[in-house]
Amino acid sequence: TSSHTRVGILNNPSSKIKEDNTAVARGILAAFLTQNNSNIKSFLSKLTKEETAKSLAAGTKITKFLTPGMDGDTFEKKYNTLGLDIIKTHQMFCQEVLKLLPGQTAVVSNGR
Repeated sequence: TSSHTRVGILNNPSSKIKEDNTAVARGILAAFLTQNNSNIKSFLSKLTKEETAKSLAAGTKITKFLTPGMDGDTFEKKYNTLGLDIIKTHQMFCQEVLKLLPGQTAVVSNGR
């Protein structure tokens, strides 16, 4: 509700990290790295729906879910070259520093 709010995402998967089960996580990271804020919001709304995750798991290309105004070429290039190491690093941070169990969710706030 505020233009002064910032959002970040850390992945803390509960299963073994593989390309076929990280499509949503990699899509979110690629969007954060390549798109402007207004495009990220609408894309994330679409990407985080359960039916989208099921469709991606069934083999649908993530580019089908891009929203108008997104730079599709830049997004796709980043998505296809984004390795799994970043997700593994997120997982290690969540479990070693934040002391979360695998798959456990949390909200971390650093506000005034």
